[in-house]
Order: sequence, then structure tokens, then C-alpha cells
Amino acid sequence: MIVKGLRNGLGQLIIFVDWLTRPKKKQRSTEEQAAVDEAAKVLALYQFKACPFCVKVRRAMHGLNIDIALRDAKNNPQFRQELQEQGGRVKVPCLRIEEEGKVRWMYESNDIIEYLNKRFA
Repeated sequence: MIVKGLRNGLGQLIIFVDWLTRPKKKQRSTEEQAAVDEAAKVLALYQFKACPFCVKVRRAMHGLNIDIALRDAKNNPQFRQELQEQGGRVKVPCLRIEEEGKVRWMYESNDIIEYLNKRFA
């Protein structure tokens, strides 16, 4: 019980520090931002709110000014089941990428950030 309390407290601290130190959003023209928003519609990030690696990916998304659907795989049984059945395991963060009618599941925060930087930076 103490461990769970510490974990929850640390998670809330991580979220608070993220909020305090969040990077500035990338500025784009209206047309460029509209293109980014359209491209991001095929992406979804399966995550836990207080997971440090998920926070890392969300910070990168914020900095790149990308609006990607967030799916809480911890508190939403439907998203957890999708992650397990379609992604192959319940591990976060996981980026669901739909391209040319095919779906890819990308795990590992560094890989996800690298993908987002290549595609949206």
C-alpha cells in the first residue's frame, strides 16, 4: 500500500514538473498546421498518464505542436484490450500508425519521438 502511494505521488510530481517545464509549441502557418493536423488524424498514442516515458513522448508532441489522440490504456478497458490484441502487448507508450491501409504499432519512447521528428519537424 505504501509503495502504491509513493508511485502515485511520484507520478503526480512528474506530471506537475512536465506542466511547469513544457517546451514552447512549434509555430507554423495556418496552412502548414492544418496539414499537420490532418496527417495526425491517423495516429493514436496509447499511454498511461503518469508514465515517465509517456510524459516524454507527450512533451515531444507538445513541442512539435501535433494533436495526436491520447488513449488511456490504464483506465480504459477498451483501449487496454485494443493494445493487447492489436499491438500484441500492454506496454506504453505505443503509437498506433495507420498508413496506406495498414496499421503499425510502435513501442519505445525514443523510437516514437524519432518518428514524430522525422515526420513533423
